[in-house]
Amino acid sequence: MSEKQKPHDARFWEQSEKDTIKCNLCPRHCVLSDGQNGFCFVRKNVSGKMILTTYGRSSGFCIDPIEKKPLNHFYPGSKILSFGTAGCNLGCKFCQNWDLSRSREFDKLTEKASPEEIALAAKTHDCKSVAFTYNDPIIFAEYAYDTAIACHKLDIKTVAVTAGYITDEARASFFEHIDATNVDLKSFSEDFYEKYCSGQLEPVLKTLIYLKEKTDIWFEITNLIIPGLNDKYQELTDMTKWISDNLGNDVPLHFSAFHPTYKMTDRKATPIETLIRAREIALNSGLKYVYTGNVHHKEGASTYCSKCDHLL
Repeated sequence: MSEKQKPHDARFWEQSEKDTIKCNLCPRHCVLSDGQNGFCFVRKNVSGKMILTTYGRSSGFCIDPIEKKPLNHFYPGSKILSFGTAGCNLGCKFCQNWDLSRSREFDKLTEKASPEEIALAAKTHDCKSVAFTYNDPIIFAEYAYDTAIACHKLDIKTVAVTAGYITDEARASFFEHIDATNVDLKSFSEDFYEKYCSGQLEPVLKTLIYLKEKTDIWFEITNLIIPGLNDKYQELTDMTKWISDNLGNDVPLHFSAFHPTYKMTDRKATPIETLIRAREIALNSGLKYVYTGNVHHKEGASTYCSKCDHLL
């Protein structure tokens, strides 16, 4: 068993004015006084240095089918060891994992989750890969980076399930040892990101372009559809055409059903008909691999050959 993790020095920050430091990991660029936490709540100014408070600490582990991430075209049928920490650098009012992403109860995180122990656990349980998931791994970038290196030493692949909300400065380093990723594209509207996520769309699109043009990382995209907010025909058409034109028509896209939770308990769950319509829009935009998630829809859960339409 590992000893209790010590505070871990973070990267991606600089000295600012008046005895403060500025975080350069995500587009928020939080400026922090001594003792202050960033928006994500896990990066903290301690005596003039940025510290990652959740290094080596996990909110839990689970062995999943890789399709649950969701990743349908990366070692399909394999097992993946999933884990996360706490906190997030977005403030989505509809967060489906809000109990972790908004958690401030860090004392409940396990202290026994070193990078080497995680890699060994994956190997021991015959998992092909390890997923950084549940909350966004961008905020624990240093922890994910070291864990990815430890995994590769044991021939274990690494997967990041992320919203892609990261700066140009930190993006290449974060993805350096990642083998596959699912990027959560919340909406194709800047207004939606600002109003419902306390964020911006542009950095996410830049992450997707980066993955396509600068890396060999396998990536898929998820879009959680919320009735009345991001399910309009024109937005879905614009989004899927942008994906096809800028990322290629072979990028898998997952439309996922929203379930009322956190600050959106007044919204109804996404009807399956809405997901089917979104899938049809995406297929009409030229995308070859479009899926529906969080619902029972056989056609939307299956992979078909893009040439002969044969069920694979």
